[in-house]
Amino acid sequence: MTQAKTELSDVEQALSQLRSRISALRSRYGDVPAVRRLDNDLERLGIDLRDLPTDAPADLPGQRRGAGFDRSHTVVVPDAPYEPSLWHGADDEGVGGQRW
Repeated sequence: MTQAKTELSDVEQALSQLRSRISALRSRYGDVPAVRRLDNDLERLGIDLRDLPTDAPADLPGQRRGAGFDRSHTVVVPDAPYEPSLWHGADDEGVGGQRW
């Protein structure tokens, strides 16, 4: 069994256990909104799980592997201040316009 299939199987098993726990909560609390939301979330998780392919996708750029990750796609943002003219006429979000 491939690793992707094993992972999917593990998640399916966890969802099955969660389904039984939510059923126990429904027995205890009844059909209250919180239990219905949990049931809805569980259904959405099952739908998302079924949408995943059974084979793991190829490595994506910048995907974390082990302890490190692919630094070839890292964007370095300098600590130096930007040229003030870049911000001329710009508004600070939530603060309003600046009067220069």
